[in-house]
Formats: sequence, structure tokens, C-alpha cells
Amino acid sequence: MHIIKVDAIDSTNTFLRNLNREKRLTNSVCVIAREQLAGKGQMGSVWQSNPGKNLTCSVFMQVKDLQLMDQFYLSIATSLAVYDTLKSLMVPKLAIKWPNDILSDRQKICGILIENVVKNGSIQGAIIGIGINVNQMEFDNLPQAASLKYILGKSLHIEELLYLLLARLEERFSSLHISSFSKLKEEYESVLFRKNKPSTFLDAKGDFFVGIIQNITKEGKLQVLIEDEVVSDFDLKELKLLY
Repeated sequence: MHIIKVDAIDSTNTFLRNLNREKRLTNSVCVIAREQLAGKGQMGSVWQSNPGKNLTCSVFMQVKDLQLMDQFYLSIATSLAVYDTLKSLMVPKLAIKWPNDILSDRQKICGILIENVVKNGSIQGAIIGIGINVNQMEFDNLPQAASLKYILGKSLHIEELLYLLLARLEERFSSLHISSFSKLKEEYESVLFRKNKPSTFLDAKGDFFVGIIQNITKEGKLQVLIEDEVVSDFDLKELKLLY
């Protein structure tokens, strides 16, 4: 995979998006930044990262005619690739917090942001932003954040971690076809944070409620068992799972 290294950049996702617009990328490309000045997370949140301390990168992955209705499988494949990478480093108590945060013992160590490249109604590629907290030890006003150094008690080499991650990404994306969807979904659900446990949620109206995560739908909505034995489906804008 071609790797582009930059010192400081607004956003690696924006960089790759512009590169794809200019060159119509057909092969996998990764851009890694020592510092992101305007890194973004889910729902427009800001990704906090000290320069040179963490892995902040974006990867363009080519996708073979994935239908828009199946786009959540990009999130599943990416989440599992990060999960595989961290598991190989013996990071304990790993889980995926829906839709694609990676946790170690309830502490967030990785965030993912995916932008689809769509042509003629199907997904031709994905720009995948990944931020892994590696050697940073303090996170201002983020009590649930942690880093690999904090958890494992040692510093890690960021580029070595990148190569591990890219290999896992390519493995997962090589099997991203309809015949493997059910297996991917099953793997994802098996490591879903708070699955089958009573959890507190915040809905779009600002109300709290208790429910139990069951599974996800094929579209990536979270299926939650609520009162009166009713299972409801929620998308990302409709609720927030509290820790």
C-alpha cells in the first residue's frame, strides 16, 4: 500500500478526499499525519490528539460495487480490522461500542470516521479516518479516553502499529463481499459493547431510558429491547449509548 507521510495537516480525510477528486484513486493509499489540526470524529466531534503521540491516519480502500444499502459493512470490516490489530497486541477487554468506537475495559482508545465514494448508485471506495490513542497519557475533559501506553504500561512505535493495522484492513476488505456479510455481522455482534446487558441511553429528545442491546440490523441500526418486550431499531442520530 502506498503511504504518504505529512507533518501537520488539517484533516487526513480531507486530504485523501481531495486527492481522490484529482486522481480518481484505484489502489489503496494511506496518509498518516504527525499532527492533525482539525481532525473530526463521528457527528462532527473534534478528535483530540497531541502531536506525535498517536496514530492519526486515513486510508482509501477500493470497494467492488458495494450497494448503498450495505454500507454499514464498511464500518463492520474496519472496526474488526482495528479490533484484530489491538488484540494481537494483547490489549485487554476489547469491545466495539456501536457504531465503531473501540474500547478497552470501557475506555475509548480508537475512533473511526468513514466517507463513502459513490458512483452510479454503488460504493466504489471508502475514505477511512482512524485515530488510535497510542502514547498520549492525558486527555482534557475526556474521562472515558485512554491510550495503549496507559493500558499496556509501555510506549509503542506508531509506524509499526500502522503497518499492523494496514495489513488487517486489507485482510478484512479482501473478504468484503455479500457471501461473507452474515459472518462479518456475527463477528461484530459477538464483541459489541454492552450487548445483552441493561444499559442507559439518551434519545434524540434528551430523555434517558434503559434498554438491552440485542443485535444490529443489516443497515447498521442498533436493536434495543425496551419496556414491554418491544425491540426498537435506532440509527446514530436517534440515540446515544451512555457508559
